[in-house]
Amino acid sequence: MYFLTPTTHCSNTDKSYDVVVVGGGIVGLAAARELLMRHPKLSFAVVEKEKDICIQLYYPDTTYYIFVAVHQSGHNSGVIHAGIYYAPGSLKAKLCVEGLELMYKYCDENNVPYKKCGKMIVAVEPEEIPRLDALYERGNQNGGLKAILSPHTGIVDYGAVTHSYGKYFCNHGGEVHTDFPVSEFTVTSEGQDKDGIKYPVTIRGNKNTNQQVKCRYVITCGGLHSDRIAELSGCDREPRIVPFRGDYLLLKPEKTNLVRGNIYPVPNPALPFLGVHFTPRMNGDVWLGPNAVLAFKREGYKLLDFNVKDSVDAIGFRGLRKLAFKHLGFGIKEMYRGFNIAAQVKQLQRYVPSLKVQDVTRGPAGVRAQALDRDGNLVDDFVFDAGVGELGSRILHVRNAPSPAATSSLAIAKMIADKFVQA
Repeated sequence: MYFLTPTTHCSNTDKSYDVVVVGGGIVGLAAARELLMRHPKLSFAVVEKEKDICIQLYYPDTTYYIFVAVHQSGHNSGVIHAGIYYAPGSLKAKLCVEGLELMYKYCDENNVPYKKCGKMIVAVEPEEIPRLDALYERGNQNGGLKAILSPHTGIVDYGAVTHSYGKYFCNHGGEVHTDFPVSEFTVTSEGQDKDGIKYPVTIRGNKNTNQQVKCRYVITCGGLHSDRIAELSGCDREPRIVPFRGDYLLLKPEKTNLVRGNIYPVPNPALPFLGVHFTPRMNGDVWLGPNAVLAFKREGYKLLDFNVKDSVDAIGFRGLRKLAFKHLGFGIKEMYRGFNIAAQVKQLQRYVPSLKVQDVTRGPAGVRAQALDRDGNLVDDFVFDAGVGELGSRILHVRNAPSPAATSSLAIAKMIADKFVQA
């Protein structure tokens, strides 16, 4: 359990704020923290659909509580990326390189443990060598890497980072409304009541309980639901979020000495996902994988998790059908490796030949919020959007925040805060 500190009380009453951030994950809390630091005289709140993202402990004179990274913020490999994989000049590369420096500095200043264990990118086939050379040049352009060993890559518990962001936010006057599933945005027009003009945007949660907050500006960081939240403000649903589950294997404790740093593959541009890798964790575990298969529930971390709305939404989208048709063979192999540990280990043995099936057990899973366009192309960079009309001038959506969003969270927060000043 993380160290708990006194904070303000979480409530779900009808209140008004200058700025409301939708989404209590790592990007949302980083943005809320950055805005509050820059504008301490304004009022801020975070609304989050999960009930247990903030756990409260009551004592006679104060309230203690802890932030829990429930979805993508807590279901990831925990790598602090150095930017070697990302196209030079892309927003993804820029934010990653800046975010890496900010993340290490933040962890040092806030006593969040991390390890700078490096990343080794390995070519295991002759045809991968030219791509490895190109990757080396890309790394040089993005951050001055000295070799195919990326020495600046590290690991951290992003759950602890998320908690630290939230702790600062609440300790400095921010408020958090949990169990608040956003269902509607409305804006009060000129000429109506005075309070409506001061706080023209109403965010409604559970309609059965008349749950709502009012504000001047909104920033949404909806993760796996970012397209649906954006649609509420009049935005196009595209890019559409399609959930892909990644299943990891775990090295048995007596075999963790096989891997001491991150081991990553050379990416194949013909395939939609990176491929398996080896990732040490802060608690001493070593994660192996993941595969990448369609999840039939946006927050479905188990093999048989299913949600009708999410499944129909995904399968009914022409972009997913085009992607599936283009990479049908790849998709079938990924599904097979999800069921067959030996097949997954065979892939991993290309990088660590001494690895055996009996060295591993099934591990955790994560769900990636993959943005797709209607032609089946993966949207690889960060995407920001607004609504339409007067509401559009008061809302900013983080539509796509793919990996390395956790690494980049502080850099993303700075960019959001800059856009807020311009509003």
